[in-house]
Amino acid sequence: MSTLSLRLPQSIHHNAKLYAQREGISVNQLAATALAEKLAALAAEDYITQRGQRASAQEFAAALALVPDVPAVTGDALP
Repeated sequence: MSTLSLRLPQSIHHNAKLYAQREGISVNQLAATALAEKLAALAAEDYITQRGQRASAQEFAAALALVPDVPAVTGDALP
């Protein structure tokens, strides 16, 4: 483990203490969890962006051409 000192606005610190208390966890655990969730979301966004940059309109059109042109299953059609 490592130590990180943060300067937080009073309102954020207050709300973090209230939420952590309500959840039965420490403010440190709340902050670590929140930071881990944010980092995971940013990593997912980076991954999706990288995948999008590799996309090919021609390959997409070719894949769509393989889908049969049949009516939608009952109850599954667009309004």
